[in-house]
Formats: sequence, C-alpha cells, structure tokens
Amino acid sequence: MTKTTSAPVPVLGTRALNRATLERQLLLRRSSSTAAAAVRHLVGLQAQNVKPPYYALAARLDGFAPEALSRLMAGREVVRIVTLRSTIHTHTADDCLTLRPLVQPARDRELASFRTGLTGVDLDRLAALTRELVEGEPRTMAQLRAALSTEWPDADPQSLAVAARCRLPLVQVTPRGLWGRSGQVALTTAERWLGRPAGPAPEPEPEAVVVRYLAAFGPASVKDMQTWAGLTRLREAFERLRPRLVTFRAEDGTELFDLPDAPRPDPETPAPPRFLPEFDNLLLSHADRTRVVPPAHRGRHWQGNQAYRTLLVDGFLAGVWKLDGQALVVEPFDPLARRARAEVVEEAERMLTVMHPGTSYDIRFGAVRT
Repeated sequence: MTKTTSAPVPVLGTRALNRATLERQLLLRRSSSTAAAAVRHLVGLQAQNVKPPYYALAARLDGFAPEALSRLMAGREVVRIVTLRSTIHTHTADDCLTLRPLVQPARDRELASFRTGLTGVDLDRLAALTRELVEGEPRTMAQLRAALSTEWPDADPQSLAVAARCRLPLVQVTPRGLWGRSGQVALTTAERWLGRPAGPAPEPEPEAVVVRYLAAFGPASVKDMQTWAGLTRLREAFERLRPRLVTFRAEDGTELFDLPDAPRPDPETPAPPRFLPEFDNLLLSHADRTRVVPPAHRGRHWQGNQAYRTLLVDGFLAGVWKLDGQALVVEPFDPLARRARAEVVEEAERMLTVMHPGTSYDIRFGAVRT
C-alpha cells in the first residue's frame, strides 16, 4: 500500500505577515478609494478621540481631505458608535447596523461587570426608557445618568448609563466628530439617526465578518480575530469557512487563515514611512502584534491608558510623534539612517499638507526615545 502524505503547510515569516497586512490596510501604497469605501474595507476606524479616523485615512488614501470624511459624517453615511473591543469606532451606516448586533455578547459581558450597581434594575425597562429619552432628543451621558437615576434612585448612576449603552446601539450625533468642529457627546439610537432598523447579525453566524476581517487584516489566526472583535468562540466560524480558505503557519506554529486570492506581497517589498494616529487598528487587531510591533518596542507607544501617535518605518513601529505648537516632533525608538530620516521628513511634509493646509510647521527630531 502506498502511503500518502499531505503537503507541508507554508510558513509565513514576520516580514511576510507585515507586508500582507500593510497591503490590506492600504499602507504599503496609498489607495485611490473614496473615504466611504476605505471605511467599509477597513471594517471601521478606531475613534476613541475625534481626530484619529482623519489621520488614519490621510495615511492610507491618495487625494484625501479631512472634509471628505466630515461630509460623510454630517450626511449620516458614517457614524461613531461603540462596537469592537467595547471601543468607539467610525463605521459606515450599514456596518453600524450589522456589526453592533454581532458584538452584543461582548456588550453583555461588559454589562455583567456592573451588576452590583444595578441591583433591582429591570434592564428591559431601562432599555425602553432610554430609547424613549434619546429618540425624543439626543442626550449626553450626564443627562442619561440623571434621568435614569430618577427612576432607580438606589442604583449607581454610572452603572445605569453603561447599561443603557450596552443594551442599545447608541450613536454619537453630530457636530461631534466633524473636522474642525467641537461638540460634546450626545447620543441617540442608530435606528433613529439613520432612519432604518438595525439588521440581524450577519448570516450565517459571523462568517461574513470573518471574510471581511481577513481581507483587511489577514493572514490571521482565530485568536487574532477574537482580539480585533472583542469576542470569543469564533473557532466554529473559521472551521465552517475552512474549505473556502487557505492556511499557513506563523513561525511559532500558530495556524493562520487567509482568503485564497488575497494579496501576499514579497517580504522585501519597500514600505514607506507612515504617520498613524493613536489607537490605529493596525496595532490593535491581532493577538500577536509582532507583525507590526517589534518585540523590543512592545508597549512603548502606550503610557498607562494613553496611546501615542505612531510612526512606521520599513513597515514596523519605529517611534512616536506629536504636534507641539507649530512643530511636528518625531521621537524615534532607535537612531534613523540618513535615507530613512529623509523619507520620514518627506512623509511628514505630505501629511501636514493634507491635514493642516496653509499652516506652517517645523519638523523636528527629538532625542531617541528610551
């Protein structure tokens, strides 16, 4: 009897994963996509603060202007809502209505951690009352706390407001999020803001989102996607998709899934410098972040709960940056070679022209950040 053996599973090294991810993140070369198409392709943009989505698209799109995203937000074509990893994201209207139900299990887990402050609270009644309040008029969190505390005076006010956010898809209404405008956070339901009901989670189960995640962040493991989504128990969805996917191994043996026709560039493909905002999803969407964050730099773009704006050189995290008065200050983690330094300056000039036209900034290099 002839014994058959299966072909060995190809191994993807760190640089191969880096280049594949950068290509799909529109960071290896800038895309001619519209802002709306890019937000959809990237399955949303992390938006804990107002400005990061604008800087994220400036790094990725050719011809981008901040007003392009601002117009989409003003026109209710994109919205700010808590979804992935219990954090605020800028999503297209369609994704807002489908992703929010998908991540409801994570919202339920978040709610459970506040249960001691919700003793005696009827959560169905809380959801109904909140809907009535915010659909009558957008409310701030402070206004929600006050109104809900009137109904449940013995409950913890913050827990009541968190419960409202967990039970309902609450979006931040404009002018919050518009470029060059200010506005406090005021909330209403996605259904009221968008004028249509939320759809069911993508069917069958989360497979459709798995495919989109791989298109934007792959090749990736099950744990990678779980980290990105803030969900658990996604293994079954990957297994159902296995016949339609290809598999690889990371250097540590982790199984990686991918779409058969997704781009996987040569690991030596040049990767120009990129200035990214704080909380960019490139750095947050994998359990193993070494494809972008060298082990020596792990945690260096954070301090406590605060994230710094980050600089990529040769595709990897290489420093942080900030706007300080009329200067853009780059703080590299290691000394930059002359050519790399010149390329960083060129990219900085481009970014400033796009994001701050008509404003003069000096470009300075701070001391190597230790």
